[in-house]
Amino acid sequence: MDTVRQLLVSFPFILFSILLPLVGCYWLSVLLRLAPVELFERDSLRDDHLASALVALGFAGVPTTVALSWLIVLAAGITLAVELLVLRWLSVGLFIVPIGVVLLWASFALASPIAESLCRQVGPWFHRHHARRSLLGKCVQVTQASSEGKPGRGILTDDPSCEVQLLGKHKPAENTGEYRILVKYLPKEDAFRSVAQDAFLETRTRLRRLKGKSGAGGPLAHH
Repeated sequence: MDTVRQLLVSFPFILFSILLPLVGCYWLSVLLRLAPVELFERDSLRDDHLASALVALGFAGVPTTVALSWLIVLAAGITLAVELLVLRWLSVGLFIVPIGVVLLWASFALASPIAESLCRQVGPWFHRHHARRSLLGKCVQVTQASSEGKPGRGILTDDPSCEVQLLGKHKPAENTGEYRILVKYLPKEDAFRSVAQDAFLETRTRLRRLKGKSGAGGPLAHH
């Protein structure tokens, strides 16, 4: 017991000793309907926020809280394994701080592709249960172009059973069979704005390069 107690309060695992209970409490509050599943989602991917950052990392299609929960649980497991198998047998002294930081980074890096795979598997469940904002960033194939003010329709490329409505600002912006990315949710209409897939990828790449040059405090950070 002393070994377990010491491990729980030692760096770097102490971070997960704090995060894991928070994750558990959050999902308990979701089950009791005291907190929403789409806690961090917004109606658009335009601004920089947690949900859009995770979409850029490949976690589109599930609520941000689901992606974060998987990341935290998996990274905690990896960190725990390294601590039990390696660190507890070494006398590293103050070097535990830089070693712990590297271990945390490596744990989340290793957990990311596993979490992404798990999110893809549970994604269809959330699609069927109307987690609409978490669909932002997903690719759809247009099955019916909008016409005369009527919304178009599209299906998710990785979940054809999920159909969404597509609305353009002024005129029909999509063509039947075209692949588009959902970028904004319109709650009143229960529909989405979308952009062509190629244009979306090109814009994300260009903005990433510009932000890398200007820095987080640059002018692009405020648009």
